Amino acid sequence: MNKGAATGGPPSGRRRIRAAQYLRMSTDRQTYSIENQRDAIEVYADLMGYDIVATYEDAGRSGLNIERRPALRRLLQDVENGQADFETVVVYDVSRWGRFQNIDESASYEYRCQRAGVRIEYCAEQFANDGSVGSDVLKAIKRSMAAELSRMLSQKTFIGQTRAVKMGFRGGGYAGYGLRRVLVDAAGKPKAVLKRHEWKALASDRVILVPGPEGEIATVRWIFKQFVKGRLEVQIARDLNERGIITDLDRPWTTASVRSILTNEKYIGNNVWNRTSERLHTRRVKNPPSAWIRADNVSVPLISHKLFERARAVAKTRATRISNDQLLADLSRLLKERGSLSGSIINATPGLSTKSMYIHRFGTLQAAYDLVGYEASANYRYFNVITQLHRRRLEIIQDLVAAIGHAGGVADYDSNAKLVRVNEEFTIAMWIARCRPSPYGYSHWPFRKRRLLGADVSVLIRVLPDNATVRDYFIAPAWEAEQAPPMLSPNNGVRLDAFLFPSLAPLVELAKRAPIGGAA
Repeated sequence: MNKGAATGGPPSGRRRIRAAQYLRMSTDRQTYSIENQRDAIEVYADLMGYDIVATYEDAGRSGLNIERRPALRRLLQDVENGQADFETVVVYDVSRWGRFQNIDESASYEYRCQRAGVRIEYCAEQFANDGSVGSDVLKAIKRSMAAELSRMLSQKTFIGQTRAVKMGFRGGGYAGYGLRRVLVDAAGKPKAVLKRHEWKALASDRVILVPGPEGEIATVRWIFKQFVKGRLEVQIARDLNERGIITDLDRPWTTASVRSILTNEKYIGNNVWNRTSERLHTRRVKNPPSAWIRADNVSVPLISHKLFERARAVAKTRATRISNDQLLADLSRLLKERGSLSGSIINATPGLSTKSMYIHRFGTLQAAYDLVGYEASANYRYFNVITQLHRRRLEIIQDLVAAIGHAGGVADYDSNAKLVRVNEEFTIAMWIARCRPSPYGYSHWPFRKRRLLGADVSVLIRVLPDNATVRDYFIAPAWEAEQAPPMLSPNNGVRLDAFLFPSLAPLVELAKRAPIGGAA
């Protein structure tokens, strides 16, 4: 127990100190970890004469970095912004504060609190955090031990997963289109087919891949056959979408989703793992093939090895780097044949590089058009407006996230899901609509992306005719937005216009958080 925590409580007449407690557990499986920390801090606070007036809790959060710990970020923000109504923060031990791989990072967050006049105390450590040389040395040792423990656990986990993969068990992730995950016990006996977002609960259980529905298997085989016949991924994706077929994630097909099937060896029964890694929550990196963990012929193949190798050869041939001069020559030839150019024309032309390739090489399609002498003023205006609106939308999202942070909430933007997550309580889908003048003299705004799967609130940013200045914001529950027409006008009726606001202040107000305790 910390020095000063002598039995008998604080001296008589001593002013009680207002304190906050910071609680953290690494995984949701540590059922009683938070309660144990809370109980220990309660006993410590009683002995020291502290009143716990605020709680910051990161439940199921790794201690490896601060990005995934909203409570710790909020604690630092409250302390540094002068919103902290307490003098000290009590933490169970050094490892609960964090297992940062760089121990200086852990020290920096403690220093930021101390600089703002708030002490950090560890109630379960055998030293007083009083700034003495002995205390600082012991803290540094404890931080190093916490970091090393994370590295050791990571290595042990990697070794265990490697062994499981080589035995033919699934290393993690979704099954993929045309396949299903089956849970098996320690004896290899099937227990259940796992649905999306369902994972094994027992350490002794394992997961294997099995063929999915016949319709999906037939689609997988069709994709491979079309590809080796010369069709591009973008064409295959378009055909699948036109046929009303969706991916295993209930999304439309894209070039990337088609490519993920064509390049994955699980469709020939091979188990390949560790192609990418994100150890200790560092940046995800691609590993060289020599680092891949694999086991061949461990599940039922959906296609033949011969067909898979043919697809791989076609992909390799197409991946051969084409010079910029060759790209422009191909584009110039297409212009002569068709008389005009567009992204859809480029993607639909067999043997021609995709629109994305031209954008990647030349920055924009307009730049490529300039180089082949194609005058497309209408296209220029449209693309410029779309690019401008896309940037404006991201700026507004960033401003919203910052405003929620200043208001005491926690928000972050998931660029993959295209959602703003607020306080881990609700999500916002935010879109922007260009102003379209009508023949009758008034403007209207398309609202086709009215609802995104998983969003609780839908926001449409409406701009003025200059397509830069924000006119207003349509902020509504997702179910209300779903009922809105695909095109909004200046006047949409009382029911819809009630959701129009001059700013995003309602969302910031909704995200505000008040300190726990302290009020009479």
